[in-house]
Amino acid sequence: MVIRFILIATVVLALAGPPCGEATSPTGNTASRLIPVQTPSGTVIQAEIADTPQKRATGLMYRDHLKKDHGMLFFFDQPQEWTFWMKNTKITLDLIWMDEKKRVIHIERNVPICTRTDDSCPQYRPNDGAMFVLEIAGGTVDGYKIEKGSKLQFTQP
Repeated sequence: MVIRFILIATVVLALAGPPCGEATSPTGNTASRLIPVQTPSGTVIQAEIADTPQKRATGLMYRDHLKKDHGMLFFFDQPQEWTFWMKNTKITLDLIWMDEKKRVIHIERNVPICTRTDDSCPQYRPNDGAMFVLEIAGGTVDGYKIEKGSKLQFTQP
């Protein structure tokens, strides 16, 4: 009975959100590490790191907004044609796939939100293997002078 109560209390606290005063990232996640990503225009994007299966699966889902100079950088162990979709994502995004040399191999601009309740949201993927994917606010990729073949600069955690 005591173990059951502790488990229920833990779940309730987890669903209630961060404790008062806990640090949150500019995009709303708690305890997220940010790394700077320098774009060809010289602008630096502060990116949350998505380097675990859970972080990659959740991505920017359920967020109400994303600052123009913030994003999420997905790290993968091997190059593949990683597929992304917008299920439960409330903000339009630009998606940027990069190879192991951090060179842009594919871009999807202004990917719209998907409000479907089933799993039929459109999927987006490159034609070549990618090691990294950067998600940024929709409509900002061109202002950063990011195009296919350009290189982004960041260090891997």
